[in-house]
Amino acid sequence: AWFEESGGGLVQPGASLRLSCTASRFTFSRTTMGWYRQRPGNERELLAHITDDDRPRYADSIKGRFTISKDNAKNTVYLQMDNLNSEDKAAYYCNYYSDIPRYLSNWGQGTLVTVSS
Repeated sequence: AWFEESGGGLVQPGASLRLSCTASRFTFSRTTMGWYRQRPGNERELLAHITDDDRPRYADSIKGRFTISKDNAKNTVYLQMDNLNSEDKAAYYCNYYSDIPRYLSNWGQGTLVTVSS
C-alpha cells in the first residue's frame, strides 16, 4: 500500500482545513480507511474511519468538528477539519483502519497542521 497526504498548513484558531489522502496498490473501494494524527510528544492516534460502505466513525476528541469522506473513483479519503484549535497541531496521516495504529506499517509522509494566532 502507498499513501500520500496533502492539504495541511498554518491556520489561525477557528479556521478550517480539508486534508486529502490518495492511496494506491490495494483495492481502495473495499477497504475501511482511517485518518490518524501524531501530536508532538504523543503516539499516533486514530481520529476517524470510514467503512467500505461509507459509514463514518469518530474519536470523541474530534467528534462534531471533523468529517471523514471518500471518493472511490479517485482512491482518495478526505478529512474536513473545522473550528481548529491549538490542540489540533499535529502531523496527519491516512492508512488502513486500525484501532491500534502502532500495528500499521507503510505510513506516508503525512501532512503538517499548525494552528496559531
